[in-house]
Amino acid sequence: MKIARFTHHDDIAYGVLDGEELVVLRSDPLFAGFETTGRRVRLDDVRLLSPVIPRSKVVGIGKNYADHAAEMNSQVPSEPLMFFIPNTAVIGPDDPIVLPPWDDVIHHEAELAVVISRPCKDVPVQRAHEVIFGYTVANDVSARTAQRSDTTWARAKGFDTSCPLGPVLVIPESAEEFDPAHADVRCLVDGEVRQEANTSDMIFSIPELISYVTSVCSLLPGDVILTGTPAGVGEIRHGERVACEVAGIGELTNPVIRR
Repeated sequence: MKIARFTHHDDIAYGVLDGEELVVLRSDPLFAGFETTGRRVRLDDVRLLSPVIPRSKVVGIGKNYADHAAEMNSQVPSEPLMFFIPNTAVIGPDDPIVLPPWDDVIHHEAELAVVISRPCKDVPVQRAHEVIFGYTVANDVSARTAQRSDTTWARAKGFDTSCPLGPVLVIPESAEEFDPAHADVRCLVDGEVRQEANTSDMIFSIPELISYVTSVCSLLPGDVILTGTPAGVGEIRHGERVACEVAGIGELTNPVIRR
């Protein structure tokens, strides 16, 4: 099952993807389940939004692919490297990534994102699947000069529009074609492939990430964990279009602008 959050005639709604249509849900499925209204709208008639707006936080994971750690001249971490992104950084499909005026080197980072279903703390690895609501695609846009110069990553990772999410949310129990542990991840800039890997290359698995993060802090419904990016990160510039893909979920595309 694929869930979209969208706007139609100025109303924000949720729907289940069914071919070229969306079956409209009564409310946010994260809190109200999957009861439908019976109404259908065509995909061509709606504008897709980020499938979730985290109520609390986005948790990023750095250097979770060995080849990416190597290209950043870093050692493979012995435990997950986590950081926080404010929910104000989140945008949806086709929303512009606005390059910040204080950094001239902005990179794309295609990632698989995990959406949390319920409040949780100290989740064992073997029970991590119980707190997953769904999966989506993320672009962890990073201001690289600030990341290298600042003592924290707050500015580099947290500026407005730095966290595109979308295009839809895949619900794991009903998505036989999607295996989060063996999903291809790609990033293309103006059609040129920049990143290409598989989630099986992760250093720390999704259950291990959930267990580690919840050993540090509580997670709330709608919180998002970005699971890390593979090698091939590179600069994005004004006028380009960035497409991040995870097989079985879809393609998240955003234009890049500098104001």
